[in-house]
Amino acid sequence: MLRLKAFQGLRPAPTLVSEVACVPYDVVDREESAALAAGKPNSLLHVDRAEIDLPPETDPYSDAVYAKAHENFVALQQRGALIRETEPCVYLYQQRMDSHVQTGLAAVCHIEDYERDIIKKHEKTRRDKEDDRTRLIGTLSANTGPVFLTYRDSAEIDALVADVLKGAPLYDFTASDGIQHTVWRVPRGDALLSAFAKVPCSYVADGHHRTASAARVGRERREANPQHDGSEDYNWFLSVLFPASQLQILPYNRAVKDLNRLAKDAFLEAVARAFSLKPAGSPTPSSPGEIRMFLDGAWYDLAWKPAPNADPISQLDVTGLQDRLLAPVLGIEDPRTSKRIDFIGGIRGTGELVKLVDSDKAAVAFSMFPTTVAQLMAIADANQIMPPKSTWFEPKLRSGLFIHTF
Repeated sequence: MLRLKAFQGLRPAPTLVSEVACVPYDVVDREESAALAAGKPNSLLHVDRAEIDLPPETDPYSDAVYAKAHENFVALQQRGALIRETEPCVYLYQQRMDSHVQTGLAAVCHIEDYERDIIKKHEKTRRDKEDDRTRLIGTLSANTGPVFLTYRDSAEIDALVADVLKGAPLYDFTASDGIQHTVWRVPRGDALLSAFAKVPCSYVADGHHRTASAARVGRERREANPQHDGSEDYNWFLSVLFPASQLQILPYNRAVKDLNRLAKDAFLEAVARAFSLKPAGSPTPSSPGEIRMFLDGAWYDLAWKPAPNADPISQLDVTGLQDRLLAPVLGIEDPRTSKRIDFIGGIRGTGELVKLVDSDKAAVAFSMFPTTVAQLMAIADANQIMPPKSTWFEPKLRSGLFIHTF
């Protein structure tokens, strides 16, 4: 069964919470990070993306960046922007994005549960990104950003959560993007932890690199500690667990920079051989088995059906697009490494696809139907790996609302 534990970590001073809490490190580039942190010395972006406090030409993976991250992390504690909890706690973390509301439990999970697939994965990690977060976590001896996990709904957990939500929150603020973040502090959290002990497994929804990196740091600390006995805090990593029914997955769209030397008519003929092709009245697919394509000022509907009794991966629209069109026609064999394809989170809308094509930054773009939570779980249960950029979860979890140290 899943192992969770309360932790005595760091959290923002209540008057500074909206400044300290920041977007995840991997949804913004250096320039965007610097803009978000401008005039906010207490933003955790000064830790998670410490290169913003160094000259622009600085290699983001250089020694200087990790040293600066450690310096900034210590400074946040010294000036009281981050304060230490007085006892082990868990937290309920609720996010409200327009009409969508999701409430999860923030606690620490055991790295062995990740290694043994009690915490299940559905994506591969990139070594360079994993190396970066491994080094940052190891340098700080802290998990600054939580892993986003999900689990199958439990009526017992739902009832306990509803009871906590009747009380006054610890934090309640609305970020600049309009998303409301509310946190309830639960000292020790015994009842919630007992209920979660009955959950057989959880799934990484978002944060595969953070999870893999935390596990690597834990293993490194074990190997370096001759007195290791399993009780050490480096065996645990920071997570927020949400019931599956509350999750919102947006599409992860695609834009390809060229037509692989094909003329428009020849390309459309190839598309028509791979899909049922017709003009589309809407840029947004209405169901699985539909893909919308934007080419030369027009939207097209690409319909397809997976083979009967196909495995969970083969039923995904992103797989159908990759196997029928991106690889054989456009020559994109490995979308993880190809420089000819870009992935656009659904939060940006289909207008972003039109803009890319109309500005000649892309030759063709594809609007996808979102992967479902049920598909994610089925793939993870089958020990399969999703194609890259298959899911885009919104809202994103803020980093810095609670920090696990070891």
